Amino acid sequence: MSVQAGIWNFDRKPVDRRLIATLSDSLRQQGPDGESSHVDGPIALLYRPFHTTAQSRRENQPYVSRRGFVFTWDGRLDNHDDLAADLRADLGAQATDVAIVASAFERWENDCFRHFVGDWAVSVWRPNQHELIFATDHMAIRHIFYSLKPGFIWWSTDLAPLVLLSSDKFRVDDNYIAGYFANSPGSHLTPYQGVCQVPAGSFVHIRNGESSSTRYWEVRSRSQIRYKTDNEYEEHFRYVFRQSVSRRLRSDSVVLAELSGGLDSSSIVCMADDILAKEGRQTPRVDTISNIDVTEPSADDWIFISKIEEKRRGIGIHIDTSGYSDHATFANPEFTSLPGHLGVGASIEAKRSAVIEAGGYRVVLSGIGGDELLGGVPNPSPYLADLFVQAKLPTLAKDLMAWSLAKRRPWMQLLINALLDSLPASLAQLFAKEARVEAWLKRGFAKRTRMAILQLGVEERCGLWMPSRRAYASTVASLANQMSKFSPSSLSSGECRYPYLDKDFVEFILSIPAAQLLRPGERRSLMRRSLKALVPSDILTRKTKQVDGRTPVLALQNNWNELNRVFDSPLSSSLGFVERDYFIAALHAASIGKFTHLVRLLKAVALEFWLQDLVARRLLDSPVVTAPATTVKRVQVNA
Repeated sequence: MSVQAGIWNFDRKPVDRRLIATLSDSLRQQGPDGESSHVDGPIALLYRPFHTTAQSRRENQPYVSRRGFVFTWDGRLDNHDDLAADLRADLGAQATDVAIVASAFERWENDCFRHFVGDWAVSVWRPNQHELIFATDHMAIRHIFYSLKPGFIWWSTDLAPLVLLSSDKFRVDDNYIAGYFANSPGSHLTPYQGVCQVPAGSFVHIRNGESSSTRYWEVRSRSQIRYKTDNEYEEHFRYVFRQSVSRRLRSDSVVLAELSGGLDSSSIVCMADDILAKEGRQTPRVDTISNIDVTEPSADDWIFISKIEEKRRGIGIHIDTSGYSDHATFANPEFTSLPGHLGVGASIEAKRSAVIEAGGYRVVLSGIGGDELLGGVPNPSPYLADLFVQAKLPTLAKDLMAWSLAKRRPWMQLLINALLDSLPASLAQLFAKEARVEAWLKRGFAKRTRMAILQLGVEERCGLWMPSRRAYASTVASLANQMSKFSPSSLSSGECRYPYLDKDFVEFILSIPAAQLLRPGERRSLMRRSLKALVPSDILTRKTKQVDGRTPVLALQNNWNELNRVFDSPLSSSLGFVERDYFIAALHAASIGKFTHLVRLLKAVALEFWLQDLVARRLLDSPVVTAPATTVKRVQVNA
């Protein structure tokens, strides 16, 4: 995962080269394979590569096209060959990804972005037009952050330098924090007012000191794919899933695949093995890495991990995570540009990073997205709501009974949930339990940021769509928001790749009938049917799911004195987010095992430690009393 950054002074004053050097040095960990830049008076584009393929080692960036446009590209162009064929007259025989991207932009300009398949982010400087363009992939897997000021703009694929190297003190964005507590913040938001992110599936145009954002990809309102038989859907699923995994095996180093023993990660590993066995080597081999905690009451992942290892005839890398929370503190040992990271996971991350470093791994496959897109926790409400909206009452009655038996819930409860799913979010928030705001969140904050609607996770622009389509769009948006905020530890140097978030795979899932994914008593119906010849039956029929609930509760208990001290006068309360007394009561209930929304509580804990770190670094502009500053290199960012 290479990094790019840059500065543009609007007053045409030359860029300070010392600032470029400082910016480059701050990105050395993420881009360790060299450094190059394009500096032309008031504009500077910086590129630091992290090579994962033989082809990427041939790239020269920043790349100057025939028409004089300047590009920096961080990504993987999965439809490289198809685009090369379309642009044949404009390219040489050994065209790199960035050369194809430049040629596509010269031919189609901003319309080119919808043609790209892969995980990518690109910056384009048009010198004659005095225009700067940023764009990112359909799920914001690759990032571009930018800060637009009266006299200049600067940007980076990593948020941290825009914060740590700035001379500004920041105000926290309420809308970001509301999204943080509800599900995940919008992909265009950062927690710092004045610092933005290029949204998923969009490009941002900078001209005359102003910015505008345009979407080039989004979920469509109608399904497109209809077959006559289940077999046809299964065949198509196998094709797009195989293609997705194959695209992510393009590497000149050994690929490391996460393996939890669940259906998502196991399917990726089994498909990767099948591809390498039948289609030749895109990578030297695929190894697996698994976190194992046998102290959890529901711990059985290790049983199913062993089933995959038995099939592969090889033992993967195991990290024993039991006991990591016994002595760890909640305070994070390193600066994190986004809230959400707790120190209790730092030792696990350090061990994982050591494994990646020692093994020379540069690519890591992750199963993120499988649960959400393929019905890991089947929710029939949107499908049943479709039947209600379409007035297919006999079918609705029949399916209500079937789902009632499968989920062991009263059919009336299922019907009520379906009716709620058919309502606009503005009405559903009044009745749905998912919209209930935690008592420890301040009422005014929750109201002005519309947190109840955020917690429903509904895409409001899809209000008149069929409920199942609206649910699909909301799922994709939630995943894009999640990926846009994924910030790997500075200890880690692996490039994460996500087969379930492949553009073609996502579009296929969004285009098939809901009944292919959701069937009473058949969890993950399409996936299980499609992969029955590839994945061991023990995995396909697995009914359990390990939930690591014991570890966070122990962490709360073991760090109770520290939490009391930190929340004696919390910044999250003085900034208007959290009601301290209610929060402490909820935290105490969680620490003794009483039912509560533990994830949101831990988010509040992480937010408080993050805010206190900002204050200690003198990065936060707030009325609170600041703590002594830590040693942080600050640079005046202007011409």
